[in-house]
Amino acid sequence: MLTIIAEIRTHAGTEHRQAVLDAFQKITSKMLAEDGCYGYETLIDHLPALEIQTQDPNLIMVLEKWQSTAHLKMHMQTAHMQQHFEMIKNHVVDVKIRVLESGV
Repeated sequence: MLTIIAEIRTHAGTEHRQAVLDAFQKITSKMLAEDGCYGYETLIDHLPALEIQTQDPNLIMVLEKWQSTAHLKMHMQTAHMQQHFEMIKNHVVDVKIRVLESGV
């Protein structure tokens, strides 16, 4: 089982973050229906902030669970993901992806 953490940095301004969040809302059910997908969640900073919390209003985190590398690779090639990338490209500055497996 793989855990993927995607860190998506949007351009400054609530309209950019909201456009990316809206795009994820439109495709999340399609992703969850894919073979090998065990979870897909879009996360933003909790408000009001706690004193221990780091915040970034231009950052969206996506937490994913995939059965295998093969399933993840197939996911990245789907038509809905290609359309998603096209929809958000003008709102996103940078994306960092971590592909993790159990360390124990």
